[in-house]
Amino acid sequence: MNNRRRNDGIDPVTRSRARKRALQAMYAWGMSGGSAREVIAQFAHEQARELADLAYFEDLVNGVIEHRRELDAGLAPYLDRDIAQVDAVELAALRIAAYELVHRLDVPYRVVINEAIEGVKRFGAEHGHTYVNGVLDRAAAQWRQPEVEAARRR
Repeated sequence: MNNRRRNDGIDPVTRSRARKRALQAMYAWGMSGGSAREVIAQFAHEQARELADLAYFEDLVNGVIEHRRELDAGLAPYLDRDIAQVDAVELAALRIAAYELVHRLDVPYRVVINEAIEGVKRFGAEHGHTYVNGVLDRAAAQWRQPEVEAARRR
């Protein structure tokens, strides 16, 4: 990734950092519960220090917590096990990616999947990223069908 802003004013580096912190925050939330406000407060100071996109971080955390049941239900058909059996880091990444795929149509599906894979590579089990990739590829093919089909035709 480069350090330049895109034409639309979005800095992919600060967005990527926001996703990394959101993954850590959602993992912590999954382990201990709490409110979105508590999770955001716990991780917000690290956001400022890393020059991450704090607004995007907050949107991801609030969105995943608010829509968790909907996201889990949407992911269920693409999982090979009950959602309670999915590794905690993988589940956090899947929920964030599902939120972006469904609610953040401004983010290309390939970016969503790639960021989820990279997060799991960094924080998850050795081969967890392959599981996340498979789940999200199938989900994106349905949830973002026109975008995915257009990309495949190129």
